[in-house]
Amino acid sequence: MKAAVLHGREDIRIEQLPERPLGEGEVRVDVRAALTCGTDLKVYRRGYHARMLTPPCVFGHELAGVIRESRHANWKPGQRVVASNSAPCGTCFSCAAGQPNLCDDLLFLNGAYAQSIVVPERIASRNLLELKPDTAFADAALTEPLACVVQGIEDLRLRAGESVLVLGAGPIGLFAIALARQAGCEVTVAGRGGARLALARKLGASQVIDMAGSEDLVGAVRAAGSRRYDVIFEAVGKPSAWEAAVQLVRKGGRVNFFGGCPGGTTVSLDTTLIHYSNLTLLASFHHTPDTIRKALGWIESGVIRATDFVDGSAALDELPALFRSMASGNRAVKTLVTPG
Repeated sequence: MKAAVLHGREDIRIEQLPERPLGEGEVRVDVRAALTCGTDLKVYRRGYHARMLTPPCVFGHELAGVIRESRHANWKPGQRVVASNSAPCGTCFSCAAGQPNLCDDLLFLNGAYAQSIVVPERIASRNLLELKPDTAFADAALTEPLACVVQGIEDLRLRAGESVLVLGAGPIGLFAIALARQAGCEVTVAGRGGARLALARKLGASQVIDMAGSEDLVGAVRAAGSRRYDVIFEAVGKPSAWEAAVQLVRKGGRVNFFGGCPGGTTVSLDTTLIHYSNLTLLASFHHTPDTIRKALGWIESGVIRATDFVDGSAALDELPALFRSMASGNRAVKTLVTPG
């Protein structure tokens, strides 16, 4: 099969790889749609991922396709499916405590940028989902990143009528806007990029704050005449955005530090403000089998559609050039990669 292989920092090569025989409980899926992701871009820039990838290796993790071969009792060739990029063990302390996203033995799956992928037994049993006949593969491939945002929104326990400020207008921030609107909240977004901010309005943001040319997030939001917010959903992943979020939330409000900052970075928070304003600060990580299913539900109900989030396409052979473009500042929300 043809696949994209990561050999190190900013080194992707398209290669022909042999297809290994399936083990017991495994499923082979022909990839019909794979989507680019900010995490994959970070992996490309760094050349590795400490928890998931050691080069040379296949990579990519947002995919949907058709089962070609199965050694799993519950799956048959021809079924249209979406595969999550991980599955918990179900037996460790975190799983037993109802936090499978924090599983001590979380099994990851990579290799979406390929003509086919082998889904391990654990993922085939817990996080491989069948699609409705009319669900487009590109739509279904949004399931994994959306599930992470579903987790973040559920952790915030949104209530109808609350004011929500989303920091960042990338794919994660845009998902958060759509889900917060579905929860009946009034949503403001602060971000960059004309096309992304236009999409934010389409998804339900009632106010858009364009951060172009400014690094003063607190100043820009306050200059827009905005009040302090009930909830802040931080989707930038910079220490300055974490610090700004605490300053912009109301007394008694809630902040989700959703965007992961680079390893080794620190933030400076006003302890007096946090204490006397009785703030709730939390951070959401990854997803669960439950939020994977809820995410697919939002997709198959039409709330989240690839036509809104996918604004480019590329063949598998074009992937090295595509990632070079992304690394140099390509502002596409998501690109659809088709193996051919």
